[in-house]
Amino acid sequence: MSYKRILLKISGEALYNGGEKYDEKVFIDICNTLKNIRKENTEVAVVCGGGNIFRGKEISSTFQIEQTTGDYMGMLATVMNGLALQSFFNSHGLPSVAYSSFPITNILDHYTKRSALSSLKEGKVVILTGGVGSPFFTTDTGAALRALELDIECILMGKNGVEGVMDKDPRVNKDAKFIKKITYHQVLKDDLKVMDMTAISLLKDSSVEIRVFNMKDISNAYSIIKGEDIGTHIVNN
Repeated sequence: MSYKRILLKISGEALYNGGEKYDEKVFIDICNTLKNIRKENTEVAVVCGGGNIFRGKEISSTFQIEQTTGDYMGMLATVMNGLALQSFFNSHGLPSVAYSSFPITNILDHYTKRSALSSLKEGKVVILTGGVGSPFFTTDTGAALRALELDIECILMGKNGVEGVMDKDPRVNKDAKFIKKITYHQVLKDDLKVMDMTAISLLKDSSVEIRVFNMKDISNAYSIIKGEDIGTHIVNN
């Protein structure tokens, strides 16, 4: 199945290989994959986490920083990643623009639905940073909200180390089984850790699909656009 407009959701950790904060090869692979997707006349938005730089929840629980402050710091980390992706994409021939969910004068344009839709229709990759602009919400929830606002048909969710959704945590359960297709309601019922439950609740009655795939090979995203049945397919019913 070919999609007219998709949102790629990637974790901050996916941008590096465990060493430096950014891995040039990862950036090149993402850029080339998005170029191929754009050649299919599919419009692309991107939401990236900030975990490679800062995780607000982790530091607030181990250090004397309140969660609200930690969350704002995490939101700023997503802005840094968005700036890095925007600059890299543009310098490698992939027209892109990054938006922030909160005003950052002279650094990024402030997100509005109208401006983001205009950029998508111009063929630019739209990079959405800052989550929802408020603490206590994950970038998963930000991705779900933007998907609904921007009439996204499918969220391509890259995961590290797994081929898709599993019925148990594979890190602690060796007998975890891969799930090929599932509904949002079943994800909620079984409390599967696909993405933040708030995000799943936002999407459960919508027409937005999710394709969960292994981020180790980012070209999987392009293969999905070309119609290959890769990873796990999450639908309304």
